[in-house]
Amino acid sequence: MKRSSPGRTKKLSHFDAQGKAHMVDVGAKSETRRIARARGDIRMQAATLRLIQEGSAKKGDVLGVARLAAIQAAKRTSDLIPLAHPLALTHIGAEFEIDAANCGITLTVTVETLGRTGVEMEALTAVSVGLLTIYDMCKAVDRGMVIESVLLLEKKGGKSGHYLRKP
Repeated sequence: MKRSSPGRTKKLSHFDAQGKAHMVDVGAKSETRRIARARGDIRMQAATLRLIQEGSAKKGDVLGVARLAAIQAAKRTSDLIPLAHPLALTHIGAEFEIDAANCGITLTVTVETLGRTGVEMEALTAVSVGLLTIYDMCKAVDRGMVIESVLLLEKKGGKSGHYLRKP
């Protein structure tokens, strides 16, 4: 992880000199290919996971609907995050991994664009909404589900370069 030097504080880009929130001007930035990957987990009762795996949840194909929700969320991030720029996304991928041993599901989302600002918020928003959709579709049988560990795995492109979360 990149960290500031001791004693040096990085300036938050979403605040002007007077401390007022504003949208960052990205007009002078170069267009580059930008990619972000984010991940998150949801844990549940074993019986709930079986319903999802068997496709027998009352509301239907839980992971199929959650995948569509994640894609839609990435596309609508600027409607949800006040200072996020609307972006023309070129790719959104949402992949689920079942962890039967821990009664959980991991969602990993990859978002890409050719633009002047990164897609980290789109990837993180997509993961959050995808997992919330699983919760919504299964809450009738398991209100104790836990969404956790939503985090950025990787970011490529732009002036700040390549970020890769260390294990």
